Amino acid sequence: MLLFCDTSALIKLLIDEPDSAQIHQASERAGVIAACRMTWAEAMAAMARRQREDSTSADEIDLARQRLIKLWPSFTIVEVSQQLVEAAGRFADGFALRGYDSVQLAAAHELRLTFGESVTFACYDRRLNQAAQLLQLEVLA
Repeated sequence: MLLFCDTSALIKLLIDEPDSAQIHQASERAGVIAACRMTWAEAMAAMARRQREDSTSADEIDLARQRLIKLWPSFTIVEVSQQLVEAAGRFADGFALRGYDSVQLAAAHELRLTFGESVTFACYDRRLNQAAQLLQLEVLA
């Protein structure tokens, strides 16, 4: 299985949250885990925000950052190219998505087109999952 993680899924892989068990199981079954290059920045920003809002989570966030640094080199990374952002722009308009969400969707869709195989889209946003299904991506349920 080729598992594409958006930022919400990646955070659940790094930090114990509701649905973390689901993404851990999927990642163990996956032959390949993929992410968009910008997911690094989004994940770091999400962890920094969590630490600012809840100082008691500082140790947990530090461990999560270390896990991200360790895991990242093993991921297949989808680069942000002009072609990708143009597709993201079309998806933002066509599916009424936010900018970064449309980039995540475009990255997963590019993987499906490039590898010609099923891509499981791991995301915890209902609208984004619906758009992914319309693009023939499997959605982690």
